[in-house]
Amino acid sequence: MKASVLTEYGHLEWQEVEKPKCDPDKVLIKVAYGCICGSDQHIYKGEFVPRTTTPMVMGHEFGGTVAEVGSEVTGWEVGEKVAPDPIIPCMECPACKIGHYPACTSLKIIGVDLNGGFQQYIQLPPHMLYKVPASIPDKYIALIEVMGVACHAKNRAGLKKDDSVVIWGAGKVGLCVLQAVRTVTDNTVFLVDVLPERLALAPKYYDNIVTIDATKEDPVKVIKEKTDGKGVDVAFEVVGHSHGVPGQVEPVRGCVQSIRGAGTVCVLGLSAETTPILFKELIWKEAKIVASRVSHGEFAEVIDHLVNNRLKLDMIITDILDGSKAQEAFDMLEEDPANNVKILLDFNGK
Repeated sequence: MKASVLTEYGHLEWQEVEKPKCDPDKVLIKVAYGCICGSDQHIYKGEFVPRTTTPMVMGHEFGGTVAEVGSEVTGWEVGEKVAPDPIIPCMECPACKIGHYPACTSLKIIGVDLNGGFQQYIQLPPHMLYKVPASIPDKYIALIEVMGVACHAKNRAGLKKDDSVVIWGAGKVGLCVLQAVRTVTDNTVFLVDVLPERLALAPKYYDNIVTIDATKEDPVKVIKEKTDGKGVDVAFEVVGHSHGVPGQVEPVRGCVQSIRGAGTVCVLGLSAETTPILFKELIWKEAKIVASRVSHGEFAEVIDHLVNNRLKLDMIITDILDGSKAQEAFDMLEEDPANNVKILLDFNGK
């Protein structure tokens, strides 16, 4: 079989690798599509060292069909569509012992800590797999993981039907958070970014979206003006770094300034940098900040949303390339992030 192998950081090769045999306690999956995540881009550039090593096969966002079922496995049949949840909690740390697996102190992820789904076949234990109805297109299955991340953030924030929202960051995850938000509320959503191409996507699919280009407008000022000075109920920070636009507030602090009194900020942008926060702004509002990481069983929720046509996944699929062209796909994402959101890799071998 073939796999897209990261032979060294910054270089992918389409290689012949050994097809895994299906162990008695595993399920062999024929991968249909994989999806490139922002984390994959960091891995590709060597920014997850020493957690990752080369050579490796990336890919934690993927889906496919059951190719073979191990002799000890029940409840699965060849040909069923499947979405793998890539997280592997240790089951021993304090967070795991209370069932809060996203906070596992030794969490491992398929495609990060172990070889992932950017290959034609992969075998996994059945407890990591979710059944997907045959009616769901294969390309959407590869996006269930990232939508699970978005729905988990929405759930962590405690979003309610009457809430107004701001999302700082209209990238891969930010536009998924928007879709998760829209499964709960049709109220105003403010969308903040610095790339007009990204901001232009959401209004094509949703009503009641206010886009704010932070290079041209003060996001906090716009939000306050349009909410009669009150601010929004919930703010999501999905930028992932503290590099604010010169003259504008840094994203996390902007979220704090954008919410009403007793509002909520949900932070899921993964930054390795120190973020400045004026605690007086937090305390006077008695605001709540929650963090969100990966997902916690939201795969089932996402599948239900897909079955009931509540998501707009075509909004974020900007290209589909053959799995053999993974190098080209990563180049596109690095060179033109404004016009490339989610690129799918096709491993069907057509």
